[in-house]
Amino acid sequence: MSEKILADRYRLVEQIGVGGMAIVYRAIDQRTGHNVAVKVLRPEFNQDAEFVSRFQREAEAASKMTHHNIVNLLDVGMDGENRYLVMEYVQGKTLKELIKEKGRLTPAVAAQITIRILSALQHAHQNGIIHRDIKPQNILVHADGHIKVADFGIARMANSSTLTRGDSVMGSVHYFSPEQASGQAANVTSDLYSVGVVMYEMLTGRVPFDGDSPVAVAMQHLHARPTPIENYAPESPAAINHVCLMAMEKKPQYRYQSAREMATELRMALEGRTEKMQPRVVEKPMMAPVQPAGGPVQGKAEPGSVRYNTVRRKPVKSHQGLWILFSLLMTAVVCYGLYVGGVAIYEKVVNSTTVPDFVGMEITVAQRTAQRSGLNPEVVEINHPTISSGTVILQAPEVDTTLRKGDSVVLTVSKGPSSQKLPDLVGMSTQNAINTLQPMGVTLMVLERVVSSEVQADLIIKQTPEAETQCKSGDIVQVVVSGGMAFVPNLLGQPLSTAQETLAAAGLGINASVSYVDTADAALHNTIASQTPVAETPVILGGQVAVTVYRVPELLAKAKVILDLPQTDSLTSVRISLNSGNGEVTVFQGEFPANASRHPEVELKTQEAGDYTYRVYFNDKFAYQHQVTLK
Repeated sequence: MSEKILADRYRLVEQIGVGGMAIVYRAIDQRTGHNVAVKVLRPEFNQDAEFVSRFQREAEAASKMTHHNIVNLLDVGMDGENRYLVMEYVQGKTLKELIKEKGRLTPAVAAQITIRILSALQHAHQNGIIHRDIKPQNILVHADGHIKVADFGIARMANSSTLTRGDSVMGSVHYFSPEQASGQAANVTSDLYSVGVVMYEMLTGRVPFDGDSPVAVAMQHLHARPTPIENYAPESPAAINHVCLMAMEKKPQYRYQSAREMATELRMALEGRTEKMQPRVVEKPMMAPVQPAGGPVQGKAEPGSVRYNTVRRKPVKSHQGLWILFSLLMTAVVCYGLYVGGVAIYEKVVNSTTVPDFVGMEITVAQRTAQRSGLNPEVVEINHPTISSGTVILQAPEVDTTLRKGDSVVLTVSKGPSSQKLPDLVGMSTQNAINTLQPMGVTLMVLERVVSSEVQADLIIKQTPEAETQCKSGDIVQVVVSGGMAFVPNLLGQPLSTAQETLAAAGLGINASVSYVDTADAALHNTIASQTPVAETPVILGGQVAVTVYRVPELLAKAKVILDLPQTDSLTSVRISLNSGNGEVTVFQGEFPANASRHPEVELKTQEAGDYTYRVYFNDKFAYQHQVTLK
C-alpha cells in the first residue's frame, strides 16, 4: 500500500510499524504538506467484528483526548474497505529503544519521563479512559525530547463493564498489573502499576519479572517481590525508588490512587521534600499456631501454653526447704549476672558502630554509607547560598562517635540557594543553554523549531518562563528555536541526481522515500514530476523535500538479489534502499509471513544503471548491506 493515496488526501510514503491488528505508515497530507502517521486496519480483519470494534474503540478513545503528551487523532475514515486513523507523526524513538540504547536512564530523566506519562494518563482517566497497555514500546520520545503516549488500541471506557473476547490477554505480560494477570478488569491503578514497571525498567535497564513463559511472568506479578532497585542502580535515590515500588504494590488499594497523586510524589522526591511523602503500606503475614494431628500430646505443653501437673510429694522439713530456696536465689543471681555481662559484651562488640564522616558527600552516597554502618539516616534539608543541592553540610553526632546499630544519625543537606532566577537564554545555542541550566537543576525543552530569516539556525528565539523569573530545581524551561530559513528550489524537470545536488546547494535534502509515476515518454525518464513543498516555499534549513519521479518501465536498471530473512514466528517487514553516494532511496518494500522461504529472491529497480550499495532493513531495523550492479 506504500504507493496508495487514501481518501484522495493522504499519500502513504513508507511503512513505519506493524502491529497485531494494523499497519502504520508515514504519510504526507497533500492538503497541508505535513507528515502524518496513518494506521490502517489489516485487510484480513475488515470483516472481523472484534478487531473492527477494537479499531473503532481506539478512534473513540483518541477522539476524547487532546493533550501534549498523547499522540493526537487528526482524522478517521474509510477508503473503500480500508479503515484508517490519522495521527500526528512523532519523529524519534520508542522508550524501549532508548532504554536498550542507554542501558538504563539516570534517575532524574526517568522521573521526568514518568511525570509526563502520568500527565497523559491523568488526562485519559479524567475522560473515562483506561489505557491497559502501558509499556515502553507505546511511549514515543520525540527527537526534541517531547514524550507521547500512543496506542489506545485496547483502551477501555472506565464506565464499561464488558470485555471483548481476548481482552484479558491483551497487552504485554511483562507490564501487566496483578489484576490483569489474574483475568480481572483493569482500572486506574492498573495503569499506574504498569507505569511503575516502566519506571523500574528505566532505572535498572531490566523488567522486574521475567520467565520462560507468559504464565511464569504473570505468576510473579501476582506473588513475587521485585529485586530492590538499588541492587541494579545504586545511584538511584531512595525517594524515587519508593515511588516506583509503591506504584507496583500488589493490592490496588496500597498503590497511588491517581496519576496526579503519583506525579506529585515524584516531584517531591526530585525536590527532596521526602518528609511529606506517603509511607508504603506493607502487610505482615498472620502466623497461625499449628497443632499436631489429633490434638495436644498428653504430658507435653503446647507452644505458648502453661501446663500444671499435680504431684503428690512427701513432706519435708522446714530447714531443708530454706536451703532449697537459698540455692534457687543464688542460681538466679548468677544467671542474671551472666545475662547482664553478655548483653554488655554484645552491645560493646557486636551491636556497636562508629559514625563515619558524611560531610561533603552526595546525599544518596551518604545514605548508603550510613545503612552499611547499621545506622538509620534522617535527612534535614536547608538552603545554602554556595553549596550545591544534595550535598551533606552538617551531621549529628560527630565523626567517630560510638552508637548502637539501629540508632539514627541526622544529616543536614543543602537545597542550594533559597531562590534563583532564570538566565536570559534568548540568542544562545541550545547546547549552551543546556550547559547554563544544568547546574541549576533546570531542564531545557525545545517546544518548536520555526522558520526564521533573522535569527541564525539553532539559536533560541523565545523562552518560557522569561528571564529573571524565580525558579527551583526540577523546573522546565520551554524554548522556541530558530531553524534558519531556506527557499525550496524548483526541481520540476530536473534529473533525480541533479535535483539532489540542487537541494544540497540550498541547504536541504531529498526525502529517501521517492515516489514514481510511470510514463511512455523516454524523454521524461528519471526527471522530477512533482515536489512537496512547492518551489519558493520558505522552510527550515536541513529540511527534506519529497519528490515524485517519472519512469519508463522498459528503461529501468534491474538486478535480482536473494534475501536472508531471520527465523521468526511472525510477519517480517522488509525494506531495501540503494545508495550510490548521493543519498539513500527506498526501492523495495514487502512483507513475508512466518511460513515463507527464508531466502526469497526479489528484484531491485532504479532509474540509472550502475554499482550500488543496497541496505536491507527488517521491521525498520538495519540488518545488513551488500554491493550490487544494476543493468
